[in-house]
Amino acid sequence: MDKEKIKILYIDDEPVNLTIFKAGFRFDYDVYTAESAKEGIAILNRENIHVIIADQRMPQITGVEFFASILHEFPDPMRILMTAYADIEAVIAAINAGQIYRYLKKPWDIEELKVAIENAYEIYCSRKELKDTNALLSKTNEELNRFVYSASHDLKAPIMSVLGLLKVAELEGANKDVDKFFRMITSSVMQLDVFIHNIINYYKNSRMVEVVNPIDFKKLFIETLDSYSHLENKAAIDINLQVVQPLAFFTDEFRVRVILNNLLSNAIKYQRRDEPHKKIDLLCTANAEVCTISIQDNGIGIKTEYLENIYKMFYRATRESTGSGIGLYIVKEAVERVNGTIEVISEENIGTTFIINIPNRVQSI
Repeated sequence: MDKEKIKILYIDDEPVNLTIFKAGFRFDYDVYTAESAKEGIAILNRENIHVIIADQRMPQITGVEFFASILHEFPDPMRILMTAYADIEAVIAAINAGQIYRYLKKPWDIEELKVAIENAYEIYCSRKELKDTNALLSKTNEELNRFVYSASHDLKAPIMSVLGLLKVAELEGANKDVDKFFRMITSSVMQLDVFIHNIINYYKNSRMVEVVNPIDFKKLFIETLDSYSHLENKAAIDINLQVVQPLAFFTDEFRVRVILNNLLSNAIKYQRRDEPHKKIDLLCTANAEVCTISIQDNGIGIKTEYLENIYKMFYRATRESTGSGIGLYIVKEAVERVNGTIEVISEENIGTTFIINIPNRVQSI
């Protein structure tokens, strides 16, 4: 992969200086020039500029004033002040108000300016990496706090339920309701099992290195559906599966399984009790570029105001949910790990459709 070219914006009210600058650096960098602060801001709004060079002595605004004015809206680009005047007060002001990286005198020395640009870009990259790392750490800490709080509740509740039911069953002895108690115990244990399984998937998805494999989507769908044969209402659902895969498709099989497991189990579990014709339509089409998966059910659906939150960790969009609220969060993370996209269309009491697009990674092999 080619190294990203450094994007430089040079602002100077003298057109000759702009022409000389562009001629001297156009082969080494992506150079953008502007004769005014207004033009410069327009470029900053449409381009991801790494280094800004501004002349100090401009008629409407000084370089120092320009840097200070954009500091809040464009804090990331590195700043270099250029002036023909040895004005120490301007340098001090620039450092304090505009937070410049370097101060250079005109006429510039090409090699000195190149070194300044390269060093500025290195600092830009380091700061961006640090910023991204801090954002990831903040996200991880927030999720960990929510995880600990919710996990302690979701692990404790089924266990307490099982203990209570066992105590009741013990007191009832040979009572005819004992079978009912044991069915309730089984349900609680299954909830606990699903939650633990989701915790394992969450951990693996966040830690495992991507492994690109050839994928047989029909086989994956059938295996996933078979794994949910124990669910009470699965037999009452008309499941229509159509897979169109005329050629080899490569992606991370583990994460595709995670996606299908969660979405198919939701489609089965959250059917409407009063719906006489329960159904799930599954369509998978794969070509040389992308695989599109559609999972459509006519279940309980999701209220419109809840849709934007469904991928948040431990969020439950319905009171009928018996899950932990971590499943769709894991799905979104898994989709992002395979560089895919996910879209949801849902209406309460009508049904839900998830559409996933996964790129073919055949060139990665």
